[in-house]
This record gives sequence, structure tokens and C-alpha cells, in this order.
Amino acid sequence: MDIMTATIERNTTARTIAPVAKTETTRQRAARYVWAGTRIALGWIFLWAFLDKAFGLGHATEAKNAWINGGSPTKGFLTFGAAGPFKGIYNDIAGATWADWLFMAGLAGIGVALILGIGMRIAAAAGALLLVLMWTAVLPPENNPFMDDHLIYAAVLAGLALVGAENTFGLGRAWGNLPIVRKYGWLK
Repeated sequence: MDIMTATIERNTTARTIAPVAKTETTRQRAARYVWAGTRIALGWIFLWAFLDKAFGLGHATEAKNAWINGGSPTKGFLTFGAAGPFKGIYNDIAGATWADWLFMAGLAGIGVALILGIGMRIAAAAGALLLVLMWTAVLPPENNPFMDDHLIYAAVLAGLALVGAENTFGLGRAWGNLPIVRKYGWLK
């Protein structure tokens, strides 16, 4: 049998085999919902931090210190809350306009992306980076030699991107079918 005949036979056979229907178990469906709920909840944490700092909703930020009222979302914490080996670096950027804008854009963008289930790879990477930077601002953590919630949230973000959590209760499938996202997979 020559190569051309073998190729034709292989292609013909491949087309005649019926695809196996994959059924989702109850456990798999439950896991999808748990990951989707976790994605939305973590998105809300980021988005709420943005809203409270931007508008001074009175939870962590008073209205007089709101970003829209001239307050700095980075100045207070990076000036007075930073500790450990990176304290000087964080003190130096505290209140810098570029740091305020980058921090707030990150909180808003990550929050919206997670809630909507779009751009999960970028949101997970940016969120994990932001969380690790926040972790380094207070080394060592108060209640543990090295581990705190920032590192756990960073790991959860990686998990969300890996399991495709954007496809349940999110716009992940529609987002993934956009021509630009299909062309540039890192936008998924």
C-alpha cells in the first residue's frame, strides 16, 4: 500500500467513526458550579475593593478619602501598612499617580473580567501578580511565617483559569469565539 492510499484510508476511517458523546457526571457539574461561583465571588472581592476606594462607600474607605474626592488608594496603606524587606520600595511609590491608576485599573479590570468570565488568562495572571505584590508589602504575614490569604487567592485564580471556570455562568464561550481571541489565545 502506498502512502497516498494509506492516507485516504486513514482519513475515510476517521470520518466514519461516530464521535463519542461525553456525558457530564453530577460531580463534574457540581464542580463546574463551585468553580463558577468561586470565580464570581473572587471577582466581587476585586470589584468591591475598587468601588469602595473609588467612591468611599464607608467600609474600608471613608467618603472624604475616596479617589473621586482626591484621595489616594495607595498612599495610606503603602505609607503606614507596609512592613518587611520591601517596605522602602512601597513607601517610595505610596500615593504616586501612576501607582494609584495602575492599582485601581487592576482592581476594576480583574473584578469585571472575573465576574463576566472574560479574559480569564489575563485576569488570573494580573490578579495573581497583584496579590503577590500585596503579600510582599507585609512580609512576614501577621499570623503565619509565610502563608496568607493573598497567596491562597493567587492559587485560586490559577485554578480558575486552568479549569475553564469562565464557561459556567459567564461569557467565556462567546468571548473565546471572538475572532481576535481565537487569533491571540492569550486573550482567552
